[in-house]
Amino acid sequence: MNSVERMFDPAPEANDRLSDASTWERGAIHWASGEQKTLTCCRVVDETHDVKSFEFRVDDGSPIRFEPGQFMTVSASVQGQPVERCYTISSPPTRPYLVSITVKRVPGGVMSNWLHDNMKPGTQLRAYGPSGSFTPTAAPAVKSLYLSAGSGVTPLMSMTRASIDLGLDRDIVFVHSARTPADIVFRKELQRLAELSPRLKTFFVCEGMGDEDGWSGRVGRLSLQLLSEWVPDYIEREAFTCGPAGYMSAVRTLLQEGGHNPARYHQESFDIGAGIAPEPASPKCDATQETFTIKLSRSSKTFTMNASDTVLSAAKKAGVAIPSSCSQGMCGTCKTKVLEGTVDMNHNGGIREREVQKGFRLLCCSRPTSDLVLEL
Repeated sequence: MNSVERMFDPAPEANDRLSDASTWERGAIHWASGEQKTLTCCRVVDETHDVKSFEFRVDDGSPIRFEPGQFMTVSASVQGQPVERCYTISSPPTRPYLVSITVKRVPGGVMSNWLHDNMKPGTQLRAYGPSGSFTPTAAPAVKSLYLSAGSGVTPLMSMTRASIDLGLDRDIVFVHSARTPADIVFRKELQRLAELSPRLKTFFVCEGMGDEDGWSGRVGRLSLQLLSEWVPDYIEREAFTCGPAGYMSAVRTLLQEGGHNPARYHQESFDIGAGIAPEPASPKCDATQETFTIKLSRSSKTFTMNASDTVLSAAKKAGVAIPSSCSQGMCGTCKTKVLEGTVDMNHNGGIREREVQKGFRLLCCSRPTSDLVLEL
């Protein structure tokens, strides 16, 4: 059984429909998260007044294998400076020849503004392979609850599109929050998908009416009362949440207050609305003058660093390119295996315990406590 079959935990009668998925997945390439490829833009779609979807193909034309909900890190030169940001893949893995990201223009956001102003069909940029653990693969469920706000709709849209493409008619309730009706990303498509799949239910709640006088939906913010009205059986559902950090925190509290099992709650591990993420502050300690030697096993490069710096920041100072994005120990992009030596790592959910046991560390939030040899 392939990963897409496991993720949706289909009924036996769906096997014939899934055979096509097995075929394309076997033909798709495994694009490692630490490997860069060139993407060529094929299409730009205006989703709202400040949100665009950018569709790409891999330069060699090969199909891509990934899990719905995963993200990829894109790289571009902006005003002569290299910039990397991670964006959730909004397209489903059932359409492996095109991969899309859906980006909201953020005031002061270096990459989001560059993409909106410069990306057009034929434009190329570099990207690292799909990564991330925010996917239903590890938590197949009979009934699901998708909760999103703003551009946090993207990973849940990938999951929904995959379910529809496979014809599984899964029991999904999709609740999306937006500032105004005009800010609802994928509004028409979600309504159309709900018509195609009778067991997909969609609900929208907006903070205000905006310019849409004919809006007949709810106005305000998601509350436990509203959720209970729309989804009376929410306690029985596997919940997946994505949006700004404040929204995810509020939703998590709301569900816990309503008796939802925290073990059945999953949320995106990085703030997709973030702009430039700062490096974690260096702690004040007596070891600031202590230095360590860092060796890279694959490239044979070596550099020295202070114990008070993160390995990632020191590598950048030394001119060593390491895939990274959030710089806060959340996205997992800079995950690297430490072959020799020890570090003090203080992450924020971007790495799993079993990966730590295998020797992997997040370099953005790791400070050396000895000389290191890294698998880079």
